[in-house]
Amino acid sequence: MNRPEFIIYTALILFFAFSMGWFCSWLVNRFTRVTKAEIGELDKMAQALHDAEETRDQAITYLQQREAEMTNQHAQTEAELRAAMDGLREARKEAEELRGYVERQNI
Repeated sequence: MNRPEFIIYTALILFFAFSMGWFCSWLVNRFTRVTKAEIGELDKMAQALHDAEETRDQAITYLQQREAEMTNQHAQTEAELRAAMDGLREARKEAEELRGYVERQNI
């Protein structure tokens, strides 16, 4: 085998290797390509996820507002209870004083 034949065989082998590589690349790209239907499905899923996140955020906001209202209502109820207990204590004290007064008057 002389020099020109060696160059030609080498060029043919390299061209064949390049062609096989290009064909394999095309074949892989063909089978792994994302179709428009799949892109549409991904868009729908992304929109559904966005809507779910919005709903979750709204629910969290509502729960925080409701918790603040309930905490405020609880504090008001406790204040009213303390006031009622103080009033009852005063009424009992006054009733006890009146009983003592009546007992002293009856003796």
